[in-house]
Amino acid sequence: MSTRFSLFCLFASLSLLSTSAQAQLRPLEPIPWRLFERNNTAAAEVGGSRLFDQRASLAGTSGTLTEVANFSLVWRTGRVAVEAAGTAQRFFHENSRFASPYQDVEPAPDGRRHDSGDYRISTVVRLTPDSFPFTGVVRFGTRLPTTDNTTGLDRDATDFFTTVGASGGNEVFKIAGEGGVGIHGTREQRFEQDDLFLYAVRAEMRLGLFNPEATILGQEHGYDHAAIRGVENLSEMRIGLRLGNRRWLRVEGVKGLTTFSPSAGILLTAGLVL
Repeated sequence: MSTRFSLFCLFASLSLLSTSAQAQLRPLEPIPWRLFERNNTAAAEVGGSRLFDQRASLAGTSGTLTEVANFSLVWRTGRVAVEAAGTAQRFFHENSRFASPYQDVEPAPDGRRHDSGDYRISTVVRLTPDSFPFTGVVRFGTRLPTTDNTTGLDRDATDFFTTVGASGGNEVFKIAGEGGVGIHGTREQRFEQDDLFLYAVRAEMRLGLFNPEATILGQEHGYDHAAIRGVENLSEMRIGLRLGNRRWLRVEGVKGLTTFSPSAGILLTAGLVL
């Protein structure tokens, strides 16, 4: 037990060593790995977040972001799982300005911005047989253009993404990782899309009712060009505790690791697995 706990602490500590880099407002969430365990066939979760010193790139402002009704609905049949997920509403309270707003972004005289969040549809396919000591999958999907250009919180562009991942471990310690490519639309007429590297690594210990977790996730643009406004690098570390197993409540603290990620925040999520 002490060895596994040390590995978990080492993972969390290494994430602190990530350097700050230079938005799409939030990074892509990890693959819903728990649905490929045992005989699980469906999962649902809903929650919210409060994120501090979050930069809204297109508005050119920094402030506090509140997300209401972050959700995920996943259904699996055999080797294939389909997920519908997103954020119903975003509320942004500006604290400071770091750049001029992008063209078409309207001012917010009271310092408050409100918009729908993004919505995404994805499919996850298990590649490995049950006899393998790990689970290998491929995920592909799209992020839908549901936001408003004039609000300045996101790009109102269609994104496509695909990642390849694997998870493994034992009854107590689990680790999963994925990496892939996101093809993200931009607001630049001369550079209408950008290809970004997407990644996520997650570790958790299953100790019964109280289950500590750690996650690093984000996106990174290629270094053959400067960051394009609205699709800058994102990276964050999450350290949390999940209470329960089939029905659960998760509380996570957030530490941003790049300029366009929040300096700190908290995520609260409740869910169930069937």
